Amino acid sequence: MSTSSGRQRSGRSGAGSRRASPDGPDGGRRAGLAARDSLALGDGSDAREGSDVAVSRFVERFAAVMVQSGLPRMPARVFATLLATDTGRLTAAERAERLQVSPAAISGAVRWLSQFNIVSREHEPGSRRDHYRVDNDVWYEVSIRRDQNLARWAACAKEGVEVLGPDTPAGRRMRETLDFFEFVQSELPAMFERWRRHRSTGRPQTR
Repeated sequence: MSTSSGRQRSGRSGAGSRRASPDGPDGGRRAGLAARDSLALGDGSDAREGSDVAVSRFVERFAAVMVQSGLPRMPARVFATLLATDTGRLTAAERAERLQVSPAAISGAVRWLSQFNIVSREHEPGSRRDHYRVDNDVWYEVSIRRDQNLARWAACAKEGVEVLGPDTPAGRRMRETLDFFEFVQSELPAMFERWRRHRSTGRPQTR
């Protein structure tokens, strides 16, 4: 009796272990499906995370290039962040979150960018938060304002020629400066017109 009972218990235990074993047909199939689903979910998450990281790195690289060109670091980072968004607009809180900086730092950067009309402020009806945006033709607008700066620089250089004397070494150097400003200023209107025609054709704007 005890031997028979022992065999029965052993048989039940063996059957239970066979049913629970992941090496069995059903267990292996379930494990494979779970692994596949986990892999699929992981791939999507990793892709999104990788894309976000790539965009963040690009923003920092683009900002670094602008800093090397003379822009203050925080305005450059804010500007690059706006350029890299699909909508081209973000609230101050959204920019602070993306750049991991304080709202005060964002506020100072926006003031700097706004004084050059690089970004504009928009108020959304029904919301107490302002959005700041960058237009698609921001570089054209910046260049237009640079043309206005050239006019001021040329006027100042002309005064320098008169003060220093046109026949002095300093006066001749200033005359060369004036000639360059006037040449660039005379060329810009035609270049801007070519750009407007180029853009209106709808052709790709990159080479």
